[in-house]
Order: sequence, then structure tokens, then C-alpha cells
Amino acid sequence: MTSLSQDIKDKLSRLNVLEKVIVINLIVFVLGLLLKSNIGWLELPSDLSDFIVQPWAIITYAFLHYDFWHFFFNMLWLYFIGRMFLNLFSPKMALNIYFLGAMAGGLLYMLCYIMFPNVFQANSRLLGASAAVRALLIFLCAYMPNQELRFFTFNLKLWYVGVAIVIIDVIGVFSGINNPVGNSGGNLAHLGGVLLGYFYAKQLTKGQDIGRGFESIMDAVFNMFKRTKKGPLKTVHRNKSKIGGYTKADFKEFNNQKKIDVILDKISKSGYDSLTAEEKEFLFRAGK
Repeated sequence: MTSLSQDIKDKLSRLNVLEKVIVINLIVFVLGLLLKSNIGWLELPSDLSDFIVQPWAIITYAFLHYDFWHFFFNMLWLYFIGRMFLNLFSPKMALNIYFLGAMAGGLLYMLCYIMFPNVFQANSRLLGASAAVRALLIFLCAYMPNQELRFFTFNLKLWYVGVAIVIIDVIGVFSGINNPVGNSGGNLAHLGGVLLGYFYAKQLTKGQDIGRGFESIMDAVFNMFKRTKKGPLKTVHRNKSKIGGYTKADFKEFNNQKKIDVILDKISKSGYDSLTAEEKEFLFRAGK
């Protein structure tokens, strides 16, 4: 049992941050199958009075899926977008966009249901990671629109993909109005994620990371739950292969990380296309 749990921990530790988000979504999906309606408190209500008593739902709804195909395609998109995103940007920025995209989608959804009660069905509830995934996708499409994506036997520029996604979501909003099997609420949330991803990318090209404030809040929350563990006193033996407590591998990793930081800073100021071929190759290899 100990060996199995350690093996699972090792595998999880090797996942990137968005793959860990996929694992969390999977766990919640399985719980949803087992508990069914008993986890409705994770869903985001359209009614403001219901939301006030469960404000956490502005984030938790983005981890909740009941339908297998809804879950599968959201996670498939997240996996492939995550691989592309984390080759260029930091894990913290990925989480910023994911969570802010979910929140933006949820807020637009509630705002439209509150402002237009005669248009959208009352007592609706929202769930699914689509808005958060849309935010990551549209961020990439807006930040490097001319980057090409391989699609079967031909290449597509990212901005083509972004425009197609937006058109589909807009059509989905209007086709779902007064349609009992429509998904206007879900498509509204998609557009909220789209707006967040687009705005985030455009501000980043100006050198402004709008997720820094949110990142600080999340760091403060996580630090509240961290425990400082005090172990027994140890006898420390000096390792002659280390210099100042660090090995050559440590120095190499440090230097590589500094180079990555410099390249990412260059991207944030001048865009991906400003990189040299050598810098692009280094970033690609580092991402692997």
C-alpha cells in the first residue's frame, strides 16, 4: 500500500500544473457520478440571492461535470492547450487565466440572467470548465495570432481558431433562448472566458500582467494552510561535490531558469515573434 501511494505521489509530482487541474476535474467528476444531486452546492446559480449564500460557486462550478462527453472534451482541450501554453508562459499565469476565466464566465452568466430575466430561463445553474478553457485558448489566439496550428493536413493561424470559437458561442447564445434544450447560459459563460482571455493577452503585450493581484491573493490563501514542520536535529555531513551547498546540477538548473525568465520577459514586452530562432528552440526544449 505504501509503495502504491508513493508511486501515485511520484506520478502526480511529474504532472504540469494544468494536468493537475485535469486530475482535480476527474476526481470531482467521479464524485458527481457517485453522489449525483448531493453536490449541487458546487453549481453556480443564476439567481443573486442564491449566489450570496454560496459565493465559492464562482470557482467550483468550473470543476463540475455530470455528462461524460462534456467532461471529456473540456479536458481534451485543456490538455492540448496546456502543452502549448506552458511552453511559453509560467504555471502561475496559466492558473491565473484559468481561474479568472472561470470567474469572468460565471459573472457574465449571472449578470445576463439578472438583467434580462424575460429572455433567459429562470432558476438556471451553471457547471463545467468551458469558460476557463476558453480563456486560455483565446489568450493564445490574441497574444500570438499569427502562430500556426497544425490541423490534419494543413496549418491554421491561431486567430482563425479564435474567431471560429467566438462565432460558435454567439450563435449558441441566441439559438438557446427560449429553447428548453438550448445552452444559452453555458455559451454566455464561454463568452465571459473569451473576453477575459483576450483582455489579459492585450494587456500583457503592453507589459501589464492583470493577474498579479489575483495571484497575490491566491498565494496568501495557500500560505494560510501551509504548515511549517520541525524535524529532529540532524548531523550534517559535508558533501565535497557541492559548492556553497549546491551541486553543479543545481547551478545548471538555476542558469537555465534565469535564461527562461529572460525569454519570457522578452515575450511579455515584445511578443513571441521577437524571439530569435535560438531562443525559440531553447524555450521549446525547456518546455519538454
